[in-house]
Amino acid sequence: MTETTKTHVILLACGSFNPITKGHIQMFERARDYLHKTGRFIVIGGIVSPVHDSYGKQGLVSSRHRLIMCQLAVQNSDWIRVDPWECYQDTWQTTCSVLEHHRDLMKRVTGCILSNVNTPSMTPVVGQPQNETPQPIYQNSNVSSKPTAAKILGKVGESLSRICCVRPPVERFTFVDENANLGTVMRYEEIELRILLLCGSDLLESFCIPGLWNEADMEVIVGDFGIVVVPRDAADTDRIMNHSSILRKYKNNIMVVKDDINHPMSVVSSTKSRYV
Repeated sequence: MTETTKTHVILLACGSFNPITKGHIQMFERARDYLHKTGRFIVIGGIVSPVHDSYGKQGLVSSRHRLIMCQLAVQNSDWIRVDPWECYQDTWQTTCSVLEHHRDLMKRVTGCILSNVNTPSMTPVVGQPQNETPQPIYQNSNVSSKPTAAKILGKVGESLSRICCVRPPVERFTFVDENANLGTVMRYEEIELRILLLCGSDLLESFCIPGLWNEADMEVIVGDFGIVVVPRDAADTDRIMNHSSILRKYKNNIMVVKDDINHPMSVVSSTKSRYV
């Protein structure tokens, strides 16, 4: 597959990050490496989205402090950023709502194809500015002026870097303004972009707990977006998926990271880290 025909992916991890650990960062890196090895995906960004203060988890540190800790944890990464949107809302947001927010944001900012996992590429949902007449991709018939694959990827990368990889100084406690004017972005329909939920096997297993998740939300999360799972503590992901009718139904939308490397940091618990 060429660079433009591969699906471009943004990995989104939701959670309390109370605190964020090296294991969380390693989860992003392992997922990216695995997706690249499949030959079907290009990971162009990672998003850490800490939960709202009203989540109600015992011992949950203020979002202000959690955001700063997350910011410090990703400061050396050129592709993972911290997003404060969840924390800045009036109340707690569901994981489904967070995914939908970022999907809508990508549509507005990039103008790329954003299709659901189950949506064939020939019937994409294309992000376009509202109340504007769609402009042709090419302004004239001059072949040399038409964007090459490199130009397309460069333009998309430039747009995404403004919202995925920009990290203002921590001491100012200011984060990316998602509503800022990011300029006019050309519609490159050759690029397909998906947002995938990144999680550990413990979150996947929570889908099997009766009444914990809204079933309609689960349908959207697994059926429309898709999940990348990084196993933890040698968890049996096949057994977990077979315990849930929704997970079984959308099993092909769940990608389990498989590698031969031992990752000791992947078992580091946020709960245990707080008491060290």
